[in-house]
Amino acid sequence: MTVPSPSPSEPSQTRRLLESFDWSATPLGPRESWSPVLRTVADAVVDAPLPQVLMWGPAHVMIYNDGYIDIAGAKHPQAFGGLVPEIWPEIWDWNRERLAEGLAGRRHAFRDQEMVLHRNGSPETVTFDLFYTPVREGDGFGGVLCKVVENTGRAAAERALHVSNERFRAAVEAIHGTLWTNSADGRMEGPQPGWEALTGQNEAEYRGFGWAKAVHPEDADATVVAWNEAVAERGTFIHEHRVRTRSGEWRTFAIRGVPILDRDGTLREWVGIHTDVTEERLSAERLAEHAAMLERQVRHRQRAEDQLRQLNETLESRIAAEIHERRQAEIALARSQKLETVGKLTGGVAHDFNNLLQVVSGNLQLLLRDVAGMERAERRVENAMAGVQRGAKLAAQLLAFGRRQALEPKVVNVTRFVQGMDDMLRRAIGEGVEVETVVGGGLWNTFIDPTQIENALLNLAINARDAMDGQGKLTIELGNSHLDDAYVRHHPDVEPGQYVMLAVSDTGTGMSPEVMEKVFEPFFSTKAEGKGSGLGLSMVYGFVKQSGGHVKIYSEVGHGTTIKLYLPRALQAEDMAVEVDAGPVAGGTETILVVEDDEAVRATVVEMLTDLGYRVLKAVDAQSALNVVESGIPIDVLFTDVVMPGTMKSPEMARKAVERLPDLAVLFTSGYTENSIVHGGRLDAGVRLLSKPYTREALARKIRHTIANQQQINQARRAGAGMPARPATTPVPAPAPKAPALSRAPLPAVEAPRLAQATVLLVEDDALIRLNTADMLKDLGHVVVEAGRAEDALTAIQTVPFDVLVTDVNLPGMSGPALAREALEVKPGVGIVFATGDRHVDGFDMAASHVALLPKPYGPDELEAAIAGVLAALPQKPLPAAKDTAAKV
Repeated sequence: MTVPSPSPSEPSQTRRLLESFDWSATPLGPRESWSPVLRTVADAVVDAPLPQVLMWGPAHVMIYNDGYIDIAGAKHPQAFGGLVPEIWPEIWDWNRERLAEGLAGRRHAFRDQEMVLHRNGSPETVTFDLFYTPVREGDGFGGVLCKVVENTGRAAAERALHVSNERFRAAVEAIHGTLWTNSADGRMEGPQPGWEALTGQNEAEYRGFGWAKAVHPEDADATVVAWNEAVAERGTFIHEHRVRTRSGEWRTFAIRGVPILDRDGTLREWVGIHTDVTEERLSAERLAEHAAMLERQVRHRQRAEDQLRQLNETLESRIAAEIHERRQAEIALARSQKLETVGKLTGGVAHDFNNLLQVVSGNLQLLLRDVAGMERAERRVENAMAGVQRGAKLAAQLLAFGRRQALEPKVVNVTRFVQGMDDMLRRAIGEGVEVETVVGGGLWNTFIDPTQIENALLNLAINARDAMDGQGKLTIELGNSHLDDAYVRHHPDVEPGQYVMLAVSDTGTGMSPEVMEKVFEPFFSTKAEGKGSGLGLSMVYGFVKQSGGHVKIYSEVGHGTTIKLYLPRALQAEDMAVEVDAGPVAGGTETILVVEDDEAVRATVVEMLTDLGYRVLKAVDAQSALNVVESGIPIDVLFTDVVMPGTMKSPEMARKAVERLPDLAVLFTSGYTENSIVHGGRLDAGVRLLSKPYTREALARKIRHTIANQQQINQARRAGAGMPARPATTPVPAPAPKAPALSRAPLPAVEAPRLAQATVLLVEDDALIRLNTADMLKDLGHVVVEAGRAEDALTAIQTVPFDVLVTDVNLPGMSGPALAREALEVKPGVGIVFATGDRHVDGFDMAASHVALLPKPYGPDELEAAIAGVLAALPQKPLPAAKDTAAKV
C-alpha cells in the first residue's frame, strides 16, 4: 500500500493513532504515565520522514511512522501498539538478538539484508537496509529505534540486470557476427548498436519492422513472412538474405534467431545473429556444398536435440516409475506392520478389556434392579454405567481400527487440548519430572482424532519418563510448520504442506542409531521384560501416518530424545461439543431455524412458517446459524439454503448442527439443479431437498414429512435393538453383532411365543463373568449348568439335558466354536449363543436361526433377547417347572 503524505497542517496517520490509541491496554500503560524520554522519542518517530519503528520496553511494544506502513503491509494497523514477537513471529529469532544487543547499548547497521516476511498473508522475500540505535533512558536503555529502507525492488532489478548482462556477454564472446534483439512479438525495439554498425540505420529507421528496408528488395518479403512464421511457432529462425551494409554494398548473411523463454515458459524476447557468408557464395559449387553442409548440421543438431529430449523423457518416466514403486512398497510395508500390530492388540487387550467391562457392567445392571426405587443409589449406578459405556466405546474403537475402519477425526485446537491434559500428564509421569510447555503464536487447528492424539501424547510422555528414570525435564512444544519440497525429497513418505508440530523432548539416556531404526517396529522395546509391551511408539506412528501426518525422531546417546509429530493443518473452526436443552417447546409446536441470505426470501418463508403455527428462528448465513445452534435454544428443524455466503458452506454447517443436536431434522432448499448436495442429477443419500420456487402448501407438506421421518429415525436409534418387527408366526433370528447397549432402554418385544423357563449350559473360563451371568440367567427364571472349561462342558453335554449352550469363544484348550459343534452332534435340537468381546466368531456357520452372537459387555436385556431368539427358532416343547437352583460341573 502507499500512504499519502499529509499536508503541513494535517497530522499524519500514525500521529493520529499515537494520540487516540488506548495505551492503557499495553505494557506501556496510559500515555500520561510515560517517561519524558519515551514521549519525546515517540513524537519524533511518528513525525519522521523516513520509515522508522520504535520497539520499547522488555515487551517490545511497536510505535512507528507513516513511512513504516508500507513495511508492515496488511499487518497495519494491528501492528501499531502491538508486540514484536506477535506481529513478526517469522523473524523473531532475528529481532530477539537485535533487541537484546540494542538494550545492551550496541548499535548495528545492515545493508541489503534479506529476510522472509508474511506481511501480506504469504511468505515474501524482501531486502532492507536496517539501522538499529539504542535509546537511552536514565542509566540504561529503554528501547531500540530501527530505521528501515526497503531495497526489495532494486535488489530484484539488479539480479535481473546481472543475469541479462551475463547472457549478452556470453553470447557476444561465443559468436562472430552482428548481434540483435527483438521483442516477444518480433519487433526490433530499443538501441541495437550491432545493427547500426552493420547497416547504418538509426533507431527511428529500424524500429518495428523498419529493419526490412535494409534487406534486398528481392529477399525482403520472404524474410518478413518467414520471420512472422517463426514468431508464431516460437521456433528457431534460420534464414538467409542480402543486406545493404553501411558502405552501400549488398552482402549475403546467414541469420539465426532463438526465442528466449522465462522459467515459466513465457516468451520474453528474441536474440539473433547475422553472419556474413558472402565469400562462401562465390561459386555455385561452394554455395551448394555449404547449403548441404548447413542442412546436415541442422539435421544433426535437430536429431541430437530430439534424441536428448527423448532420453530425458524416458529417464524421467523411469525415475518416476521407480519412485512410485518405492513409495508403494513403503506404504505396503507400513500397512502390513500396522495390521500386524493392531491384530495382536485387538486380540489381546480388547478381549481382556471387554471381559473386565462385562464383569463391571453386568454387576451394575444386576445391582440396579436390587436398588430400584432408591433414587440416590440409582443415580450413582447410572453414573457408573456411563463410565462403563465410555470404556466400551474405547474398546469398540480399538476393534474398528483393527479392521482398518476410519478414525473419528475432529477439528482440534491443539493448544487447548494439551493444556487440558496437563493434570493427567503430571499424574502419569510423577513429581520427579519437570514439565514445560512451549506454544508458538498463532497456532493452527488440526484435523485429528482427539482420543488417539490423547493416547499418543500420553504414550510419549510415559516413554520419556521411563527414559529419565522418573527424574528430569519433559518439554512439550507446539508450533506451526511447513514441510517444503526439499524436506520431502529426503522423506518420500510425507506430502509437502502445512502442519501443526507437536514435539515431546526428554533429558534421558537417548538412543543409538541402531535402536532408532527399530523404535517404531511393533513389540520392539528396550525396557526390561514386563516393563513395556513395545506397542506404544508403533501405535503412535501408525495413528499419525493414517491421519495424513508425519513422525520424526531425533536422539543422541546421553543427551535425550525428541519425537516430533506433524499433524495436518485444518482450515476450519474448532469443533466444540455443546450441550443443548432438549426440553419441550412452549405451545407444543416445533421450532424451525431458517437460514437464508436473501432478505426478501427469508422474510417470506418466515411469514409462511409463522402462519402455519411454527416457532421460527432465523439466520443470515451458515456461521450465524451455527451460533444459534450453539446457544442452547431447542430446535426441531433446520431449514437452510444450500448456497450461502462466507467460508462455511451449508452442508458443513448442517453437519456441525446435527453433531450438536442429534435429533435435529435437516431440510435443504435450493434453486440450482447442480450444487454441493446434488451430483449427476441425483440427490445425495440421506439428504432432503425442497426445490425453489415452492408454494406454501408444498412447504407445509415437506416440513411435516421431514419431521415425521426424523422422528422415526430418532425412535429407532433410541431403541438400539437392531431387529425389525416381525409377524408372530415368524421365528425371531439372533441379534446382529453390534456395539453393546449399556442403557436401560428396553429392547423391542420378541413376538415369537416366549418360553417361561429353559435349561442353559453356561461355559465361561472367567470366574467373575461366569458368576455374574449365572445370576442374570437365574433372575430371568432359567436353570443354569455352569462349566469353567470346554472339557468339563463335554461331560455335561453327555449327561445333562439342556436347551441352550451359552459359551465364550476363546476358552483354554478347546475353543467355543469347537465345543458348539460337539454339542450339536450330540444334541442337534439345542440353541447356541456365543458370548465374546471379539465381536466375531471364526470357523462356525453364524447364519443359522438357532445361533446368536452376544457381544460383551452385555446386560440382562441383551442376554434375555439372545436366549429368546435362539429358543424361538427351535421346535416348541414343554419345559419343567421353574427351579431356583443351579448345577456346577
